[in-house]
Amino acid sequence: MRLKRYVPILDWLPKYKLKFLGNDLLAGLTVGVMLIPQGMAYGLLAGLDPIYGLYAGIVPLILYPLFGTSGQVSIGPTALVSLLVLAGVSQLEEPGTGRYLELAVITAMMAGLIQVGLGLFKWGFLINFLAHPVISGFTSAAAIIIGLSQFNNLFGLSLERSNQIHVVLQALFSHLQDIHWPTFLLGVGAIVFMLIIRRINRAIPAALLVAVMGILIAKYAQLNTVGVAILEDIPKGLPTFSAPGISLRDIQQLLPLALTISVISFIESLAIASAISKKYKLPKVDPDQELLALGVTKLVCSFFQAFPTTGSFSRSAVNGEAGAKTGLSSFFAALLLGITLLFFTPLFYYLPKAVLAAIIMVSVIGLINIKEAIHLFRTDRRDFYTLLATFLATLILGIQLGVLTGLLLSIAFMVYQNAKPHSAVLGRVPDTQHYRNIHRFNQAIQREDILIIRFDAQLYFGNAAFFEAEVDQQLKKCNKERLKLLILDMSNVHDLDSTGVHALEEMLGKLKQSGVDFKMANPIGPLRDALTRHGLTTKIGVENCYLSVSDAVAAYEQSEITQTPSRALHDHWRKT
Repeated sequence: MRLKRYVPILDWLPKYKLKFLGNDLLAGLTVGVMLIPQGMAYGLLAGLDPIYGLYAGIVPLILYPLFGTSGQVSIGPTALVSLLVLAGVSQLEEPGTGRYLELAVITAMMAGLIQVGLGLFKWGFLINFLAHPVISGFTSAAAIIIGLSQFNNLFGLSLERSNQIHVVLQALFSHLQDIHWPTFLLGVGAIVFMLIIRRINRAIPAALLVAVMGILIAKYAQLNTVGVAILEDIPKGLPTFSAPGISLRDIQQLLPLALTISVISFIESLAIASAISKKYKLPKVDPDQELLALGVTKLVCSFFQAFPTTGSFSRSAVNGEAGAKTGLSSFFAALLLGITLLFFTPLFYYLPKAVLAAIIMVSVIGLINIKEAIHLFRTDRRDFYTLLATFLATLILGIQLGVLTGLLLSIAFMVYQNAKPHSAVLGRVPDTQHYRNIHRFNQAIQREDILIIRFDAQLYFGNAAFFEAEVDQQLKKCNKERLKLLILDMSNVHDLDSTGVHALEEMLGKLKQSGVDFKMANPIGPLRDALTRHGLTTKIGVENCYLSVSDAVAAYEQSEITQTPSRALHDHWRKT
């Protein structure tokens, strides 16, 4: 049973229904057809020969169904991760060299080890530390950078490599007179053709069609004789097994890149899997198991000359739309890709690089999420500015610094929210015993002799000063002559640390000096345990703690008459 937890195929394969075979076969062949030109394009984008894009496609398609929790996600080379490889490794070695390939493969191994470790220790929750606006802003900017990175092949130029938008645009404008027009017209024509096909039916393999047309045009029009760059010789055969040589220096140099790819590839793949599970009403994916599955694919792929891989938005969508029921569809896609590597790579000799550039540019259009930016601008300006800051940082500073900026913004956003949580002054709703926010319930009755405050977060070092300031501010607004009691509604406070304890002690001291009594309403079990653990139970007095605000008010009113305290929560103090 434990083995099935880590190798899900052992659970679903014995239950496989033969009626699913036709769907999985069709979906797998469709994805395989789509992956052939895409894989070569992404290999080129990563700064490698196109064949390595195919190598990065075949092994993940075999491995992911063994360990992954989605039957529709298609793992392999993607534009975003390929660009990350180019941006990081090109700073260390010249793209296209043997050492560059070695570093790209080592990056895959390191990223795989990181993800396997995080998955085994169940750290999938880390995804929550990247806010959605940050992810959206980074992805949109990265899509633009990916498009710009193809200007060399699209315009037939030899521009300086960069993942900073101003550098690329400046280089392009200074070389406009050098545009190779046959290359440019071929590339633009390919883009227009694919966009038209996508509008007709997304299930049609537009990338393969345009690749075939490009090969035929280049071959029979002899475009290579007029300066149009083609792929030329592509090696035949499956990738061979070889252990990547790694040194301590390699680890030091590539660790930031490996960490970045680990995070981004996990986000990309999990977002795809979650979207597909919602669309087709499938069981939710397991983030920790997905981390493990992605890590294993990267790690094993590194022994077969493959650069880092992850889930593909476009191929996963096509896989789902083509009717894939299980991970068996990925096996069929891998089979088609393997046959291509064994027998058909010579057919791609005349494939123009401009066509591959067009395939990349069209594939990343969907990553630019303008609708999300407009929605946030209208509904949540803070999130919009977070998205905009990440977007601009990625465009101007580059991919890796953009990721770092986004991560820091996410953490800052979380810290800010926790440092200044919501609190409210409560009043009694007329004709009820319910107490609600006086700013939301206009008819709520607020007494001059009782101040009731609700604090809506754990009380800890990050917000203790804010808590003290809020209480002090509300006390100053009250009539000092008439105020007799402060009630804290702690129903939303689940814990407190030593700094929070000091804040409560400071508050109790100030209240005592002012002659104001204190009562606590609805301290939940974990908070009661913390109060006891820190010794605050004695200082506050269990007799001053109540199951609800109305009980606390009633006890105050009773004590005003009889001078006898209520012990409403005393018998339940140790119960959760």
